[in-house]
Amino acid sequence: MSESPPPHILLTLPNMITLARLFAVPGTIWLILQHRLDLAFLLFLAAGASDGLDGWLARVRNARSAIGALLDPVADKALLVSVYVTLAAIGVLPDWLAILVVFRDLLIVGGLTLLWMLGNRPPIRPLWISKLNTLVQILLAALALFTAGFEVPMAAAMTGLVWLVAATTLASGIAYVAQSARHLQAPAR
Repeated sequence: MSESPPPHILLTLPNMITLARLFAVPGTIWLILQHRLDLAFLLFLAAGASDGLDGWLARVRNARSAIGALLDPVADKALLVSVYVTLAAIGVLPDWLAILVVFRDLLIVGGLTLLWMLGNRPPIRPLWISKLNTLVQILLAALALFTAGFEVPMAAAMTGLVWLVAATTLASGIAYVAQSARHLQAPAR
């Protein structure tokens, strides 16, 4: 069994894969803006596969790091938010949905920042509704890229997923606000 790298080490294989996913974001946006949604879909799939691969490698190679723990969700959110905003900009997804997805993420990050500034250090753990929300956001982004990129008509599936993403995004945002409110009311330790 190998030793774990120091938490500040950047150049581990899992971290390099995560960085590659982060660097895929501008390419994905460009492909969408160029209406090459077929290629954007393939890049999105590769990014999704890399997300599973980097986590698996970090576990099996005992290469977890603080930088990796920070970079991984940043890369995931950068890709998802960018895809939603860009797909809304070209009319593939509803603009109100992209605004809702971005607002929820800003609300969570802003709330956590505020709590930290107030000296309240809440644990950062995703809620089950947030995990479900991320899953349906990924499914909708992939389906939107696939149907628009390969001209496969799946209007009913798209509509259903749009509303499921909206519902889970709202539920997740409300759950995080409620959790933060409880954390503020709890006595300091």
